[in-house]
Amino acid sequence: MIREWIDTYEPANEEEALSALREIMQEIALAGLSRTDFFKKAAFYGGTALRIFYGLNRYSEDLDFSLLAVEDKFSLAPYFQTIQSEFNSMGMQVSLRSENKIHKTPIESAFLKSETLWKELVLEDVVEQLGIRSNKNIKIKIEVDRNPPLNFQTEEKLLLRPFSFYVKCFDLSSLFAGKIHALLFRKWKNRVKGRDWFDMEWYIRKGVSLNLEHFQQRAQDSGDWEKPTVSREELLKLLRNKIESTSIDKVKADVRPFIRNMEPLEIWSPQYFLDLTDLLKVEK
Repeated sequence: MIREWIDTYEPANEEEALSALREIMQEIALAGLSRTDFFKKAAFYGGTALRIFYGLNRYSEDLDFSLLAVEDKFSLAPYFQTIQSEFNSMGMQVSLRSENKIHKTPIESAFLKSETLWKELVLEDVVEQLGIRSNKNIKIKIEVDRNPPLNFQTEEKLLLRPFSFYVKCFDLSSLFAGKIHALLFRKWKNRVKGRDWFDMEWYIRKGVSLNLEHFQQRAQDSGDWEKPTVSREELLKLLRNKIESTSIDKVKADVRPFIRNMEPLEIWSPQYFLDLTDLLKVEK
């Protein structure tokens, strides 16, 4: 089944094939979690949720979840065996381990790593044709926010492989709010995450309205907004300042490995993002 699943992506090289397998592994992990009570406690959000369930046209690396209510003692470890069993049923061997953090944070983290050789998953000729190193492993970070900003909305989304199951996800408006918060306040010093900008463009072009209440909650919880409320105009001012202080060349460089077609990036410029910002909608 894995071979046929990979073929649906029509990978043209090693990078695309590895991205396809990473996404397949993400969906198998979600399938394993769906067999437990996990989605009664947590919702899926972030770039991978947007990619798998809402059609974002770029790859994403991690699996990000938010608890539905604060639970400081939540642990991912009790779910490891079920996730591994799901991979075993697909003929894949994986390892799972919790991240040991020096400083305690509200984020529970774990790493999922493929242990199966490529040649065990697909025919040898495919490995040779795409130039894949058969011993190349894939690592996926899984994170759960145990003390999440609230005021988000969720919905049940259906996946059909490896079997039919539902996943509780943030709705698009709440996802948009989280993305804009990350774009504005990500603590990356001089680095930029071009994927934030790619996603912002996607949301605005799709006409998605931003959940301003959830954005406000996130900004207040992160210490980046002190007022009791935030208006659309205040949000747009923050975005304009961010655009004017960011190197769009660095934005483009970061996002290139995650997309196939580079042509849409040609229009990207500070003026383009300023004009996009004017079209941003918020929920009333």
